[in-house]
Amino acid sequence: MARSELRPIIKLRSTAGTGYTYVTRKSRRNDPDRLQLTKFDPVAGRHVLFREER
Repeated sequence: MARSELRPIIKLRSTAGTGYTYVTRKSRRNDPDRLQLTKFDPVAGRHVLFREER
C-alpha cells in the first residue's frame, strides 16, 4: 500500500546557516503553509528556528 499523500515527507533546514536538517512528516490538512519549528541544532549548539524547504 502506498504512503498517503496527505502526510508528505518534508525537510526542516536550520536558519543558523549550518546546513543541518531534520526529516519528518506533516499533515497537509492541519498545516497547509510552510512549517516553522524551534529545534536543537547540534552544529550551532543551541535552539534555532527550522523552516520547511521543498
